[in-house]
Amino acid sequence: MALLPSSSSSSSSSKRWKFDVFLSFRGEDIRKTFTNHLYIGLKQKGISVFRDDEKLKQGTFIALELLKAIEESRFAVVILSRDYTSSKWCLIELTKIVECMEITGLVVLPVFHYVDPSDVRNRKGTFGEAFSKHEESFKDNIGYVQTWKAALTKVANLGGWDLKDKNEFLWNYATYS
Repeated sequence: MALLPSSSSSSSSSKRWKFDVFLSFRGEDIRKTFTNHLYIGLKQKGISVFRDDEKLKQGTFIALELLKAIEESRFAVVILSRDYTSSKWCLIELTKIVECMEITGLVVLPVFHYVDPSDVRNRKGTFGEAFSKHEESFKDNIGYVQTWKAALTKVANLGGWDLKDKNEFLWNYATYS
Protein backbone atom coordinates (compact mmCIF):
# COMPACT_ATOMS: atom_id res chain seq x y z
CA MET A 1 0.00 0.00 0.00
CA ALA A 2 1.51 3.32 -1.02
CA LEU A 3 1.23 6.03 1.59
CA LEU A 4 3.29 8.53 -0.30
CA PRO A 5 3.45 9.76 -3.86
CA SER A 6 5.99 7.72 -5.76
CA SER A 7 9.02 9.45 -7.13
CA SER A 8 12.07 8.39 -8.99
CA SER A 9 15.06 7.73 -6.81
CA SER A 10 18.60 7.33 -7.99
CA SER A 11 21.21 5.25 -6.29
CA SER A 12 23.02 6.85 -3.38
CA SER A 13 26.39 6.43 -5.08
CA SER A 14 25.50 8.80 -7.91
CA LYS A 15 23.23 11.13 -5.96
CA ARG A 16 24.12 14.76 -5.48
CA TRP A 17 22.50 15.80 -2.23
CA LYS A 18 20.76 19.15 -1.89
CA PHE A 19 20.79 18.91 1.92
CA ASP A 20 23.21 17.27 4.30
CA VAL A 21 20.55 16.84 7.01
CA PHE A 22 16.76 16.67 7.10
CA LEU A 23 15.32 17.41 10.55
CA SER A 24 12.12 15.52 11.39
CA PHE A 25 10.37 16.72 14.55
CA ARG A 26 7.00 17.59 16.05
CA GLY A 27 7.01 21.37 15.85
CA GLU A 28 4.70 22.06 18.76
CA ASP A 29 6.94 20.04 21.06
CA ILE A 30 10.44 21.27 20.38
CA ARG A 31 10.69 23.72 17.46
CA LYS A 32 11.85 26.68 19.56
CA THR A 33 13.98 24.74 22.01
CA PHE A 34 16.04 21.67 21.16
CA THR A 35 15.48 21.68 17.39
CA ASN A 36 16.38 25.34 17.08
CA HIS A 37 19.64 24.85 19.02
CA LEU A 38 20.55 21.77 16.95
CA TYR A 39 19.74 23.59 13.71
CA ILE A 40 21.89 26.60 14.63
CA GLY A 41 24.77 24.36 15.72
CA LEU A 42 24.72 22.39 12.48
CA LYS A 43 24.51 25.55 10.35
CA GLN A 44 27.47 27.05 12.24
CA LYS A 45 29.48 23.96 11.24
CA GLY A 46 28.63 24.63 7.57
CA ILE A 47 26.12 21.78 7.33
CA SER A 48 23.19 22.26 4.94
CA VAL A 49 20.02 21.57 6.95
CA PHE A 50 16.39 21.31 5.86
CA ARG A 51 13.97 22.42 8.54
CA ASP A 52 10.35 22.81 7.49
CA ASP A 53 9.84 26.37 8.69
CA GLU A 54 13.06 27.51 7.09
CA LYS A 55 13.12 26.10 3.55
CA LEU A 56 9.49 25.84 2.38
CA LYS A 57 8.45 28.37 -0.22
CA GLN A 58 5.22 30.23 0.37
CA GLY A 59 2.39 28.75 -1.66
CA THR A 60 4.11 25.36 -1.94
CA PHE A 61 2.12 22.23 -1.12
CA ILE A 62 3.88 21.36 2.12
CA ALA A 63 3.64 17.56 1.99
CA LEU A 64 5.21 17.26 -1.46
CA GLU A 65 7.97 19.75 -0.63
CA LEU A 66 8.81 17.88 2.59
CA LEU A 67 8.91 14.50 0.86
CA LYS A 68 11.15 15.89 -1.88
CA ALA A 69 13.50 17.37 0.75
CA ILE A 70 13.80 13.93 2.40
CA GLU A 71 14.77 12.40 -0.95
CA GLU A 72 17.36 15.14 -1.45
CA SER A 73 18.98 14.67 1.96
CA ARG A 74 21.96 12.56 2.93
CA PHE A 75 21.04 12.18 6.62
CA ALA A 76 17.75 12.38 8.53
CA VAL A 77 17.76 13.29 12.20
CA VAL A 78 14.46 12.06 13.64
CA ILE A 79 13.75 13.75 16.97
CA LEU A 80 11.30 11.45 18.73
CA SER A 81 9.60 13.63 21.32
CA ARG A 82 6.66 12.85 23.56
CA ASP A 83 4.01 13.84 20.99
CA TYR A 84 5.86 13.01 17.75
CA THR A 85 3.45 10.20 16.83
CA SER A 86 0.35 12.28 17.51
CA SER A 87 1.02 14.02 14.19
CA LYS A 88 0.00 12.11 11.08
CA TRP A 89 2.34 14.40 9.11
CA CYS A 90 5.29 13.31 11.25
CA LEU A 91 4.33 9.69 10.59
CA ILE A 92 4.03 10.25 6.84
CA GLU A 93 7.46 11.93 6.95
CA LEU A 94 8.84 9.02 8.97
CA THR A 95 7.49 6.51 6.45
CA LYS A 96 9.24 8.40 3.64
CA ILE A 97 12.45 8.51 5.68
CA VAL A 98 12.37 4.73 6.13
CA GLU A 99 11.61 4.25 2.42
CA CYS A 100 14.64 6.38 1.49
CA MET A 101 16.77 4.60 4.09
CA GLU A 102 16.00 1.31 2.34
CA ILE A 103 16.17 2.53 -1.28
CA THR A 104 18.73 5.33 -1.44
CA GLY A 105 20.80 4.66 1.68
CA LEU A 106 19.57 7.68 3.64
CA VAL A 107 21.34 7.55 7.01
CA VAL A 108 18.81 7.87 9.85
CA LEU A 109 19.88 9.14 13.26
CA PRO A 110 17.16 8.94 15.93
CA VAL A 111 17.21 11.25 18.94
CA PHE A 112 15.02 10.19 21.87
CA HIS A 113 13.98 13.59 23.26
CA TYR A 114 13.29 12.80 26.93
CA VAL A 115 11.37 9.64 26.03
CA ASP A 116 12.30 6.07 26.78
CA PRO A 117 13.45 4.30 23.58
CA SER A 118 11.62 1.18 24.81
CA ASP A 119 8.35 3.15 25.02
CA VAL A 120 8.84 4.29 21.42
CA ARG A 121 9.65 0.77 20.14
CA ASN A 122 6.76 -0.82 22.02
CA ARG A 123 4.35 2.09 21.54
CA LYS A 124 3.75 2.63 25.24
CA GLY A 125 2.54 5.79 26.95
CA THR A 126 1.87 8.72 24.64
CA PHE A 127 3.05 6.65 21.66
CA GLY A 128 0.41 3.99 22.27
CA GLU A 129 -2.26 6.60 22.95
CA ALA A 130 -1.49 8.36 19.67
CA PHE A 131 -1.71 5.13 17.69
CA SER A 132 -5.03 4.25 19.34
CA LYS A 133 -6.39 7.58 18.08
CA HIS A 134 -4.94 6.99 14.61
CA GLU A 135 -6.52 3.53 14.51
CA GLU A 136 -9.90 5.09 15.27
CA SER A 137 -9.45 7.93 12.74
CA PHE A 138 -8.16 5.63 10.02
CA LYS A 139 -10.30 2.56 10.73
CA ASP A 140 -11.30 2.44 7.05
CA ASN A 141 -7.64 2.71 5.98
CA ILE A 142 -5.92 0.79 8.79
CA GLY A 143 -3.06 -0.07 6.42
CA TYR A 144 -1.76 3.48 6.89
CA VAL A 145 -1.51 2.99 10.63
CA GLN A 146 0.20 -0.39 10.24
CA THR A 147 2.78 1.16 7.90
CA TRP A 148 3.39 4.01 10.36
CA LYS A 149 3.87 1.53 13.19
CA ALA A 150 6.39 -0.44 11.15
CA ALA A 151 8.32 2.73 10.26
CA LEU A 152 8.40 3.86 13.90
CA THR A 153 9.65 0.45 15.06
CA LYS A 154 12.36 0.41 12.41
CA VAL A 155 13.66 3.85 13.40
CA ALA A 156 13.35 3.19 17.14
CA ASN A 157 15.49 0.05 16.71
CA LEU A 158 18.36 2.04 15.19
CA GLY A 159 21.24 3.23 17.32
CA GLY A 160 20.50 6.75 18.47
CA TRP A 161 20.88 9.23 21.27
CA ASP A 162 18.87 9.29 24.45
CA LEU A 163 18.65 12.87 25.71
CA LYS A 164 17.99 11.68 29.23
CA ASP A 165 21.75 11.20 29.25
CA LYS A 166 22.78 14.73 28.16
CA ASN A 167 26.50 14.06 28.50
CA GLU A 168 26.36 11.12 26.07
CA PHE A 169 24.43 13.20 23.54
CA LEU A 170 26.78 16.18 23.79
CA TRP A 171 29.85 13.95 23.44
CA ASN A 172 28.38 12.21 20.38
CA TYR A 173 27.24 15.50 18.85
CA ALA A 174 30.74 16.95 19.24
CA THR A 175 32.29 13.79 17.79
CA TYR A 176 30.07 13.74 14.69
CA SER A 177 30.07 17.50 14.10
